[in-house]
Amino acid sequence: MNVTDFSALVPSENMLSPVIRDVEVTRSARRHTLRQKGHASANETSSSVTPGKGRLSLRSLRQPLTPVTGSAGGLFDFSEIMGTSGRSPRFVQTPGLGGSSSVFNLDENDWTTTLTPQHLGSFCPTDSPSFTEDMTTTTAFILKEDDPGEAASVKLFPEFLMMFLKLSSTSLFDLVDEYENACRNQVTLLKKIVTRATPGQQKFSKTASVLWLLQQEMVTWRLIASLYRDRIQSALGEESMFEVAPPNATEKIIMEKLFQRDSTVRQSQLVVDWLEDIAKDDIGDFAEKIEFYAKSVYWDNTLHTLKQRRMNAFTGFSRPLVSELDPDAPIRQKMPLMDLDREDDNRLLKYLFTLIRAGMTDEAQRLCKRCGQAWRAATLEGWKLYHDPNINGGSELKPVEGNPNRCIWKVCCWRMAEDEQFNRYERAIYAALSGNLKQLLPVCDTWEDAVWSYFRVMVDTLVEQEMWASGASMGELEKLPREYLEANWTFEKVFDELKATDRKRILEENQEHYHVVQRCIILGDIDGLLDEFSEWLARSQSPLPAHLLRFMTHVMLFFQSLGLQSKEDVTIEVLKKYIQLLICENQSSLIAFYVSHLPQDLGIHQYAAFLEAVTELDERKHCLKMAKDAGLNVAAVTKTVVENICKRDVGTFTHHDLSPSLDSVTTEEDRMKIDVIDWLVFDPTQRAEALKQSNAIMRKFLASKKHEAAKEIFKKIPQDSIAVIYKQWEEQGMDSSLPAEDDNAIREHLCIRAYLDAHESFNEWFKHMNSKPQKPSLPAQAGFKEKVAHEHKEKKYEVDYDIWKGHLDALTAEVKERIYNVLLFIDGGWMVDVREDLEEDDHERSLQMISLRKLCLPTMCFLLHTVLHNTEQYQECLRLADLISSEQHCLYKAFSKEELRKLLCKLRESSLLLLDQDLDPLGYELQS
Repeated sequence: MNVTDFSALVPSENMLSPVIRDVEVTRSARRHTLRQKGHASANETSSSVTPGKGRLSLRSLRQPLTPVTGSAGGLFDFSEIMGTSGRSPRFVQTPGLGGSSSVFNLDENDWTTTLTPQHLGSFCPTDSPSFTEDMTTTTAFILKEDDPGEAASVKLFPEFLMMFLKLSSTSLFDLVDEYENACRNQVTLLKKIVTRATPGQQKFSKTASVLWLLQQEMVTWRLIASLYRDRIQSALGEESMFEVAPPNATEKIIMEKLFQRDSTVRQSQLVVDWLEDIAKDDIGDFAEKIEFYAKSVYWDNTLHTLKQRRMNAFTGFSRPLVSELDPDAPIRQKMPLMDLDREDDNRLLKYLFTLIRAGMTDEAQRLCKRCGQAWRAATLEGWKLYHDPNINGGSELKPVEGNPNRCIWKVCCWRMAEDEQFNRYERAIYAALSGNLKQLLPVCDTWEDAVWSYFRVMVDTLVEQEMWASGASMGELEKLPREYLEANWTFEKVFDELKATDRKRILEENQEHYHVVQRCIILGDIDGLLDEFSEWLARSQSPLPAHLLRFMTHVMLFFQSLGLQSKEDVTIEVLKKYIQLLICENQSSLIAFYVSHLPQDLGIHQYAAFLEAVTELDERKHCLKMAKDAGLNVAAVTKTVVENICKRDVGTFTHHDLSPSLDSVTTEEDRMKIDVIDWLVFDPTQRAEALKQSNAIMRKFLASKKHEAAKEIFKKIPQDSIAVIYKQWEEQGMDSSLPAEDDNAIREHLCIRAYLDAHESFNEWFKHMNSKPQKPSLPAQAGFKEKVAHEHKEKKYEVDYDIWKGHLDALTAEVKERIYNVLLFIDGGWMVDVREDLEEDDHERSLQMISLRKLCLPTMCFLLHTVLHNTEQYQECLRLADLISSEQHCLYKAFSKEELRKLLCKLRESSLLLLDQDLDPLGYELQS
């Protein structure tokens, strides 16, 4: 029997006799018909062909183990079907240092030639009912963006967080399904954008790159859901591990038990199903649109020629042709068909392989029948495992399933795949059905195709080995090569083989980011995946694509939720990069959640660094609310924000000049320090911390004589802060006094307030002092009118002077009181802590307070002398010497020698004025 004669091996009801058609078909006629069919309505197509999904995967037998995944209408690449040389659009990595590849580069020619509306028109028609008015408006708006792909896809960032918060605690696999659906919806939108784009525009090249990224992410989430759902079920269903088929079990029963028991074969099949789903998404509904002219007979051109020759009606050049038209005739006679028939044959075979690659075996059989090759449809039926449900008896006779001669059929398929006389795609078809990897790989042009080939052959080999071990297989299988029957396939071996391939394109695609992720997911190598993440972050000279970084973050959170994650340092680096991305993208509402997954101390510093750039009051409140909702330590975060900004000041405490001039100018850096206090006053429980931090900033402002800046900070602190601090302490049920740090902070706050009040009073006094009314003068040669006017001016001057003098006396009394409040501050003096029982000594603060006493107290003394001297209170000026030298207040310790010398000079001036008043040098009356 000829090895290609399948009529004895498959059910006879599939064998239909071809009907002969007499009309000769030309190339142009067929193309014209194809164009007409391409414009046919979808209803007509669906009525004539019922879509089906017959697949070698036997998915129906393992439905509980296989996740249900939706399929979006994918982009179909004609270059894969029509044999064009153009490469499918994708990111490719350019080799970097050491041969590594880290940066995605975009081939503009590929995008602009492959993703034009002309190529997409038949699969994403612009006049499709799915293009609603809303979608049209949205798409038109997005098309105006400089980078419409990014603009349209930015919503995925909040969507992913929303889905995680909603589902991560209830159903992780529902969460992964939602991730896939979100990507699918976005892919659909981007495809519509691309179809409306003008070819060659750079911004739409970027959109196409985003489209490819999201397509890869979509299928990766699908793979994760499929494999890890099975792996978890395997871990929970250990009771089925040792189930074996009964002695009289049929092939189907043996296979079912194998899939239930062996996770390797089951997960290998899941990978095959996943890759076939991807191919089916890319194909879309092209099988419904592709039509061949012949409806019930094939090789009609050859048939017509042979009939003409038989009737002696054929004229012209005579060439050798087959003399018979049975399926095996061209191979048996080694004679050709007519060129048009051979071309149609080759085209059909490539379509059939494409359908089988997509797991659409039933559709491939229907296409064969439509094209008059029912015999070929029958050859695609023989893979089904035999099963007789009546073997154990029963009252009702049930139909028998599968091919009882499957072993013979498999050997025939193997031999056909090895026969070089057949078309390469026909050999590949039967290589796929028989597990002949060597003949299957040559037609696999992409990474996905190659992986599919290896895993399909792995499943085929494992099933046959199980059949052989159980004794269900016939001896015909011994005719297959020993390396096939004894192959020891593993996941690791598959990818090692891929790394060793000589196909340049597959080697390049093997290094693409998402393919690396998919490889690690299939291997279950989480540590390896994290190592890859770390390497990408370390070697990438340009930022990783935003959506890839989002995927990396959420896939780590998924594994973390499953308890499978390790290598915390890599997790931290990825989260930090993603947080930086969200900051750049102004996604402030999302940042707190991802920061909460960092270690606590690092998270506090990361969020504080982000908050430093937030200046709007409402935005600050919103960010703090998000931090609270995410479980962050808000008090520690706000404290860190203030400390970070304050640490930027590298200035030191120095003497300011003693002149009562206007304050130093408030700089932008000073303004940041002033505004940062707002972070601490939103929450009443942080009032003590607000006092401490504001005191620290004001100490430096006072040292730099930036009194106005210090006043602005003082106004930031609510007036009831001290009362709130005491009330909160009492509410905690504490009977003891406040902690020493809080008590000292309150005292320091009051010290600064006293100093600012004194300084403000002096400024008011000084301005009023220099606004003294001027006494009018009378010219020497004044006339009567001038003298009358002069008298009126003198009366007005006396009134103004009395008013000025009264106000001056009041201001003088006020400024004297406030300056004395500073100099004679209670309980130890100004800027001196009363409590010393501190938990932790702040050495820097202590030095600053000592410095402030040396900077501010002499200034206050000089200002007080100025007030007293200019208001002719000379005797009180001299009493300053007693005050400063008093051991009770020890003010003299705050003076330098030079300052004491200046003060003594000023006191000498006051004493001389007392002598001019006939008083003694101390202001007392002279004794006669």
